[in-house]
Amino acid sequence: MSVVSLRQLSKNYGKIQALQSVSFDVPQGSVYGILGPNGSGKTTLLSILMSILKPASGSYTLFDEEPHDAHRRRMGTLLETPNFYHYLSAIQNLKISAAIKGQRGTDIEKVLETVNLLQRKNSAFSTYSLGMKQRLAIASALLGNPEVLIFDEPTNGLDPVGIAEIRSLIKGLARQGKTIIMASHLLDEVEKVCTHVAILKQGNLITSGPVDDIFVTHDWVQVAAANMEALREKARGMAGLQDMAENEGYLELGFAAGTSKLADINRYFFENGIVLSQLQPKKKSLENKFFELTNGK
Repeated sequence: MSVVSLRQLSKNYGKIQALQSVSFDVPQGSVYGILGPNGSGKTTLLSILMSILKPASGSYTLFDEEPHDAHRRRMGTLLETPNFYHYLSAIQNLKISAAIKGQRGTDIEKVLETVNLLQRKNSAFSTYSLGMKQRLAIASALLGNPEVLIFDEPTNGLDPVGIAEIRSLIKGLARQGKTIIMASHLLDEVEKVCTHVAILKQGNLITSGPVDDIFVTHDWVQVAAANMEALREKARGMAGLQDMAENEGYLELGFAAGTSKLADINRYFFENGIVLSQLQPKKKSLENKFFELTNGK
């Protein structure tokens, strides 16, 4: 089942095209990243899903049905900076959040335990670190045990410790079977947390699908030898070689993902009279792949 399906979704603000004919599906149980720089349309897209904005054209479904209020009660959201009463405790703030949602709030302590704030449940919000404030906001989104969570830049503004805490929390929620849709401009965040990704640039969908399919297309191996010319010549004859790039002092050999073995590569060159002085795997950076996908589009 697709939790969300977008079909040619477009949105404009006057002459500014925020989204242009965007289509993709969010599978149930996935951690789906909406990736793109600021101004790419990420927040607009999430706002449409939550009926905060209306699309100019196109359509979308929730849980394979036309959207209605009952669907959105199955979804928890964090779309902006946490907005709680600074002088109230976590318990008090979440009681207010539950009341706004029309819920009884019987699961407040449970969600605080999930986000590792139960021991600070009676502390004033003003005493929380930025990471704790963000985790409380996620706790608010978890009230009522929603099936789907929608987060807009959940690690924005956090220090490395806070980022690690939020990433760990998202992975834990995914293991519980939650479907998570999160907008981010951080490539590293998508690689470490998400199972699927849609890449937006200036409102256009560049590509979408499983993270491994989009970002991991080659195994890259660095090799070097005393005779680089002979190394280059023999490398061209290797079975399974799909790409080759030359850098100062070494070659980068590209093979289909999951097919390269260092021992086999070493044996091939040795049997062809070349002793390698360097042999090591190199993962092509997510950043490089991202810029390859978005360059000129």
